[in-house]
Amino acid sequence: MRFPDFPHLFAHLERGAQPRTVAMVGAEDPHALEATVLAHDETCLSPILIGNRKRILAGLERLDRADAFPVLAARTHEEAVATAAALLRDGSVHLLMKGAIPTGTLMHGLMTPEAGFRTGDILSHVSLVSIPSYHKVFAITDAALNIRPDATRKRDILLNAAGVLRQLGMDAPRVAVLAAVDTPNPQMPETLDAVSLREAGERGEFQDCVVDGPLPYDLAMSREAAEAKGRTGPVCGEADILLVPDIACGNVLLKALRYGCGAESAGLVVGGRAPIVLTSRAAQTRDKLLPLRRPSFPCNYGQRLDGRSHAHYLDRQSRLHHDQDRGLP
Repeated sequence: MRFPDFPHLFAHLERGAQPRTVAMVGAEDPHALEATVLAHDETCLSPILIGNRKRILAGLERLDRADAFPVLAARTHEEAVATAAALLRDGSVHLLMKGAIPTGTLMHGLMTPEAGFRTGDILSHVSLVSIPSYHKVFAITDAALNIRPDATRKRDILLNAAGVLRQLGMDAPRVAVLAAVDTPNPQMPETLDAVSLREAGERGEFQDCVVDGPLPYDLAMSREAAEAKGRTGPVCGEADILLVPDIACGNVLLKALRYGCGAESAGLVVGGRAPIVLTSRAAQTRDKLLPLRRPSFPCNYGQRLDGRSHAHYLDRQSRLHHDQDRGLP
């Protein structure tokens, strides 16, 4: 199943959607806070807000939502991450969202053994994208986390992205391993990686994925361009996943599509104990709302909450911080 745009994808996912809880780390970010409130109104999402209590409450007041959601105070970014990690270990939340906190600080805190976030799988970033010039929603990976992955790590990144698409109902993902040219070149290592991944796909190592590469962007996204250059295959003009050579290529591509081509995108980090909604600090409310509107988040390939209420944790944290919070700046 494929979806021409996000509204069609959301409509599909909303069927039988279950309640979810998100812990927003650095919830004083005004756009992220507004997006969370809107997501609560539009879906079955329940937020827990972590960060500067005074600023969060002021933000909720501006949104006419004073006392509407649980707020857990944190004096520092590191304390906010530790609180969110505790909620995950406690089984109280489905996912995390990055607010007014640097990505490096968030990820560094979650990577500590104490956080208990790692599962043994690699972490990677998957961004779902919709652009007016393409006929369906597709994914770009990895534009935010893995800096210069080798062929082995690209294999894991591909598996993560394919797992996300399958959980969204997109079976047999067609994967374009991107490069500047469509032939192997020893002076361009990414083309050799692409050949290796294509051959692994032909051996069935990626289950039902159809993998082709190296492929330039135009051949992956335009059947006409592929035909003009004499390149054929099921991935040409029909790519579901664009596997980029490195973070620089992916980041530039994603931002060029967003700011130059009217793209909408919804990005998250997968491979850990729970997904992380990861958006740019420059992103506006709508950009941060899109990933939260997805009623079905891949939680490490099907991980579920343990069914316990998180009220006991929130009550304990609220009592712990009550007197301290009154003096927070």
